[in-house]
Amino acid sequence: MTKASELQSLIGQEVGVSRWFTLDQARIDAFAGLTEDEQFIHVDPERAKATPFGGTIAHGFLTLSLASAMSMDAIAPLDDLVMGVNYGFDRLRFLAPAPSGSRVRGRFKLLSAEDRGDGRWLLKHELTVEIDGGDKPALIAEWLTMQVVKA
Repeated sequence: MTKASELQSLIGQEVGVSRWFTLDQARIDAFAGLTEDEQFIHVDPERAKATPFGGTIAHGFLTLSLASAMSMDAIAPLDDLVMGVNYGFDRLRFLAPAPSGSRVRGRFKLLSAEDRGDGRWLLKHELTVEIDGGDKPALIAEWLTMQVVKA
């Protein structure tokens, strides 16, 4: 666990790497059903073979939706943490498709830590979602979270 008072010393450093998550076709299909995004490049392996991807790919938002699980896996919680909530993104870019069956993981670097008072800390992490064996990451984002610790 990290003390909130130590956050400033971690700025610019990698603070964690998650385990690998598999983006198999069952997960892609389930996400498509939940979000009603059933574009053929995600759910129709036969039609997707004829695209430049050569097969189905995960939704960019599916890959992004794993960020919470990746962060919980990779980043030690703050001491005396009451709760953490998403605060938004300053930047988000989808750089490469993640093919069905590929594995992805999150790499986190702390970019800033702003003391907002009353035990509230606004953290900005650079999140890079790597594709196992890929030349480029699936996405890079600047992710904001509000961490609340006992004041």
